[in-house]
Amino acid sequence: MNEIKVKGGSKMKSEDYVRYLTEQFVRYLETPREERKKARLEHKEDRPPIRAQLFGQIPDAIESYAAQIKKKIKKRSH
Repeated sequence: MNEIKVKGGSKMKSEDYVRYLTEQFVRYLETPREERKKARLEHKEDRPPIRAQLFGQIPDAIESYAAQIKKKIKKRSH
């Protein structure tokens, strides 16, 4: 029995997996090129910035903290 782990941790027989991949490939080929391109661009726009993908919330937290420090320094100088 050949089983393959798929996304979500469930198992699928290799025959079922090949059938699934074939269906996905055929669906891809039947979709017009312009529609695929449009879907790809929409997906790209929905993604978070690259720095958030790489480092999560850390860059935003550092930026916020730096802004607070700048405000405090500016208040002290006046």
